[in-house]
Amino acid sequence: MTLTDDQIERYARHLILKEIGGPGQQKLLKSKVLVIGAGGLGSPLLMYLAAAGVGTIGIIDHDSVDLSNLQRQIVHMTSAIGQDKVTSAKEMIKNINPDINVVTYHERLTDDNAEKIISEYDVVADGCDNFTTRFLVNDICIAQRKPLISGALSQFDGQLSTFKGYEDTQPCYRCLVPDHPKGILSCAEAGILGAVAGVVGTMQAVEVLKELLNIGDSLAGKLVIYDSLSAASRTIKLPKDPGCKYCH
Repeated sequence: MTLTDDQIERYARHLILKEIGGPGQQKLLKSKVLVIGAGGLGSPLLMYLAAAGVGTIGIIDHDSVDLSNLQRQIVHMTSAIGQDKVTSAKEMIKNINPDINVVTYHERLTDDNAEKIISEYDVVADGCDNFTTRFLVNDICIAQRKPLISGALSQFDGQLSTFKGYEDTQPCYRCLVPDHPKGILSCAEAGILGAVAGVVGTMQAVEVLKELLNIGDSLAGKLVIYDSLSAASRTIKLPKDPGCKYCH
């Protein structure tokens, strides 16, 4: 494909990067990314993927926009209250970059639809807020050999990793969290500093773009932990669990 004059201007700051250039930008325009959840993590993630020129972005979320979402879910405007989140997010994406193909799924990701939906995409970015969905996404990404970039939030902290459990030496999400943990509160129950979602969601977008472009060091086999109150982050090794029954 040849970039149009408008695309050359829009993506000019990408084109002058030797790690991206014209071929890399063309690759992004041909790429397909599924974003699970149009909430705190999904908001900055979707906006930056659209701005970067990821050609097809899928969004799955069953929820609608609530006033309490707006403190952190910046893809939604006040005028979108009551609207389906996927519809609201699509409108924002189209305002950012009208050339992006946006596919919306106003439904839950379940055992019945997950395989078919995920099979349509190159990379999956998980920003959901429950472990049932995270486990389901992990298992299907292993089976379909899809890179999974997963983010999670707590009150003032966040964590991020890339999972390629289909590779012999790389862990899957279940190597980190094998079963449903107890005592984990949702944002609605525990609260969250809204901007933390912006930090982690933006980092998640960076990791998605790195995987699509095959540049830099992948976060596979590593876990980034961000602590906003100390303005610090650390990266720890995340080994494959030899006893994991999901990625062996």
